[in-house]
Amino acid sequence: MSHPLIITCAITGAETTKEKQPYLPVTPREQALAAEEAVKAGASVIHLHVREDDGKPSQRPERFEEAIRAIRERVPSAIIQISTGGAVGESIENRARPLTLKPEMASLNLGTMNFGDEVFFNHPRDIVGLAARMHQNGVLPELEVYEAGMLEAAFRLAKQGILREPFHFQFVLGVPGGMSGEPRNLFHMISLLESYGARDSHWGVAGVGRYQLPLAVQAVVLGGHVRVGFEDNIFYNKGVLATSNAQLVERVARLSRELGREVATPEVARKLLGLK
Repeated sequence: MSHPLIITCAITGAETTKEKQPYLPVTPREQALAAEEAVKAGASVIHLHVREDDGKPSQRPERFEEAIRAIRERVPSAIIQISTGGAVGESIENRARPLTLKPEMASLNLGTMNFGDEVFFNHPRDIVGLAARMHQNGVLPELEVYEAGMLEAAFRLAKQGILREPFHFQFVLGVPGGMSGEPRNLFHMISLLESYGARDSHWGVAGVGRYQLPLAVQAVVLGGHVRVGFEDNIFYNKGVLATSNAQLVERVARLSRELGREVATPEVARKLLGLK
């Protein structure tokens, strides 16, 4: 079996609400507890959006700093990956502000797309600007890819020296407006990645909604990595709400081990991703 599996847990997101998922962690304390449980269950990376106390999405660096501090106090080993996507409609200036905290990783969305009933806007100049800020601050970008054109765009940016190997791609499949999470789409993304011959690069998959579990299993078998969590999916089974982010992590970790693939600790994940 291939290298150990890195599990990312997207514990909160910007769109999920407590009305739909009562166990959603919103405050820094709730997020710290959720992160601790997720890491104990097998996650290495915590993908972090933050909220104000009333549940509204926030890109305030002070709020990110508060949440990161709380997580570090409970689980210092975790790799914290902040979101520069924010909520749909957030200005690029606000989306970039938390990079001043110099996290180990941050998400970098590679294109504009319809996102449900809204438009997730990522102007080419803003993508370049965010990539530059990440490199300046020593932040590893996780390249968020929602459809095949974004993957090809990544390699155009690499030719220009804007993105640098090794890459870490996250295929986000199942968002209405992007590629669905059908197996053929994941296979197509992997084949495109292989055609570019990106050495020492990693890919993971974040399946949205009903696609989360089947795509996770496919990624385990195919040598990719996996993202789960309430940002992408609030259910454990059809119509049955998950009771924690950790419950979703534990299932993937268990399946991976049963399939003969080791689950990476945060320390192992850092080595695989080339983090210092």
